[in-house]
Amino acid sequence: MNDPHAHPHAHPHPHEEAHGGRGGRLARLRHRAGHLRTAHSHEAADKTDPALESSAKGMRALWVSLAVLGVTALAQVVVVILSGSVALLGDTVHNAADALTALPLAVAFVLGRRAATRGFTYGYGRAEDVAGVVIVLTIAASAVFAAWTALDRLFDPRPIHYLPAVAVAAVVGFLGNEWVARYRIRVGREIGSAALVADGLHARTDGFTSLAVLLGAGGAAIGWRLADPVVGLLITAAIVLVLRDAAREVFRRVMDAVDPALVDAAEAALLDVAGVRAVGELRLRWIGHRLRAEVAVVVDGELTVRQAHRVAVEAEHALLHAVPKLTAALVHADPAAGPGGADPHAALAHHADTRVPAHNHA
Repeated sequence: MNDPHAHPHAHPHPHEEAHGGRGGRLARLRHRAGHLRTAHSHEAADKTDPALESSAKGMRALWVSLAVLGVTALAQVVVVILSGSVALLGDTVHNAADALTALPLAVAFVLGRRAATRGFTYGYGRAEDVAGVVIVLTIAASAVFAAWTALDRLFDPRPIHYLPAVAVAAVVGFLGNEWVARYRIRVGREIGSAALVADGLHARTDGFTSLAVLLGAGGAAIGWRLADPVVGLLITAAIVLVLRDAAREVFRRVMDAVDPALVDAAEAALLDVAGVRAVGELRLRWIGHRLRAEVAVVVDGELTVRQAHRVAVEAEHALLHAVPKLTAALVHADPAAGPGGADPHAALAHHADTRVPAHNHA
């Protein structure tokens, strides 16, 4: 029975106490070498450092991309004023909206750094998922705006002035948005932030609208006045596809979905721990861009409380090394049922319909 939040593991590692003599020294050396390869500490403060570092990376990605999109939008505003291009105006609005989506995500990253309270016992990491929902809604609004603008142009074509300047502004818009998209998606996947990935996909949709402006300007240059709205409708369809991917990413995170490979890695690590006979419940969930585990392991029913706790600590230790981005694990030790022995959970039988089923080993 081990709760990392209830008591930081300031005590010596039990496996170091258990191994004596030459074998114990070798075990301690192997353990220290493992820590050199994968930095880790059971201290609560040390567990928080990687989480704070990932939040800092997310904030840096937001502010850098905000600056790039701000410069891009300002450059396009100048051309909009000169050319009167409604298509480019729409693209500029998209870029401004994309820059503004950084604000709720930045608030979420700041909230996520706050310590857990008695009211929010899991902390404030879920604010990141709320920001992801806001970003998905913003992408949907962008798709609606793009469709409306394209249909308006289809039924009411308008001339565009300074076509070369419009084309250059469109290229600048595409390059700026695509750079921001790649940067946000890369950092988002690195730190495990579905919201930041969705924000990167949103930037990519704005890059598509910039291409629409470019193709529309090219069509206008050769005399095809409907080129702009027709391409705009095609780009709207592309935005809807990106919206689907972003919505799926955020929906999975809100529903506590995890990659099954992470569950497999966690189970394999637990079964390698000395004293763990089997793995019962095994649950992983994302809280913002941090993973938390709740596990029940089966141990020898004749172990003392201290010995069972020692196995639980070893199990937590193995999980923290084996599962990337895992910052906390609650490990419960269940005694193995002996021949004719009573069910250790008999007192909970009348709550069986509300309990989470045991982990499926199939």
